Amino acid sequence: QAADSKREQFRQYLEKSGVLDMLTKVLVALYEEPEKPDSALDFLKHHLGASAPENPEIKALRLEVAEMKEKYEAVLEENKKLKTKVKVY
Repeated sequence: QAADSKREQFRQYLEKSGVLDMLTKVLVALYEEPEKPDSALDFLKHHLGASAPENPEIKALRLEVAEMKEKYEAVLEENKKLKTKVKVY
């Protein structure tokens, strides 16, 4: 009976923390997938990982990439203008 009590406490913990709901949603998504993936485990990892909070390092890298894209576009525009000036001379 102690094992049942521990099991019930653990189930309540998982339910309260949202783990059961998340697992249920991902398993339902897998069930409803028209073409089952080769690896159900990879499907679960992908869908569980996609809903996790973003790692702060990844967030910083995304911001850096966005800034670099802006700089790149500015450099391309400047290059275009300089090429036009060179043609004039």
